[in-house]
Amino acid sequence: MKKVCCFVVFLIISAASVFLMSGCSESYKATIKVYNWGDYIDKDVLESFTTEHNIKVIYSEFATNEDMYAKLKAGGEDYDVVIPSDYMIKRMINDDILYKIDLNNIPNYKLIDDRFKNLAYDRENEYSVPYMWGTVGLLYNKKMVDDVVDSWSILWNEKYKKQILMLDSQRDSIGITLKMLGHSLNSKDEAQLEEAKEMLMDQKPLVLAYVGDAVKDKMIGGEAALAVVWSGDAIYMKRENPDLEYVIPKEGSNIWFDAMVIPKTSKNKKEAELFIDYMCRTDIALKNAEFIGFSTPHTEVKSQLPVELTSDKTVYPGVDDLSNSEVFEDLSDTLSIYDRIWTEIKAK
Repeated sequence: MKKVCCFVVFLIISAASVFLMSGCSESYKATIKVYNWGDYIDKDVLESFTTEHNIKVIYSEFATNEDMYAKLKAGGEDYDVVIPSDYMIKRMINDDILYKIDLNNIPNYKLIDDRFKNLAYDRENEYSVPYMWGTVGLLYNKKMVDDVVDSWSILWNEKYKKQILMLDSQRDSIGITLKMLGHSLNSKDEAQLEEAKEMLMDQKPLVLAYVGDAVKDKMIGGEAALAVVWSGDAIYMKRENPDLEYVIPKEGSNIWFDAMVIPKTSKNKKEAELFIDYMCRTDIALKNAEFIGFSTPHTEVKSQLPVELTSDKTVYPGVDDLSNSEVFEDLSDTLSIYDRIWTEIKAK
């Protein structure tokens, strides 16, 4: 009897093993981890990359550059490709936490417009490959706002109390306030930063919420009248709600650049470079540009986009629209002041 039971158990275990092996028969030659902003890629691209190259992609999202940086510095995650913004890339280079990218492995790099190369955050194009670019501006509901919208100052208008959405981002929220006050959004002057803090403190009772991706549903649904947004998000929201309009205030704003980098946590640098090259391939870059709505640095892609998109100044502003705008710089030596100010504002 004991022998029969053992034999039955053996058969059950064997059958289970075959089942498990068949269920796990799909194997990959490598696995890479990609860390990106929310809603910032067509997820079908990840699947097609896996299908073409037999490389699995583990994909996760962050809300701000600061969140991403803190997680990267904390360790414990071996990311292979990360997509930060200009000033953060500069900081990561200075902190020696990025690999140099071998552009010989990125043949599609030649398709990136030269205007987006040799920029201040990566002068020699050694550590990054451009992904998207855009601006920060004001999105407003034309049915809810009856004032002229051409200045950041409208965000301090008590008429719109609890109808204002601010970005839950210290660099953006402090930066636009500095611009409104006539200062650089890269100011390191503590008196100017304190002035901006007091303005944001005064504004806080008027603010409905400090948000990230949640701004989309709230503005589309008419829950707020005014919001500080990134230009690509503005395009999406305008499509969903024709009552919305976007403007770059006359005081100027932030022109930003996001790019793909390889942190030194990567255990698959060659596969990471393959992924970056794939993202620069015309059909893939077009798919992402159409899905995201942000401005592309890719020459062939821009020529293939609909005219109504490329002629929209929300996505492709003219030189005059950007005349007073700036690119964020790495403010590592002043960051503690920004951190303190933002903590005080949020805690009020």
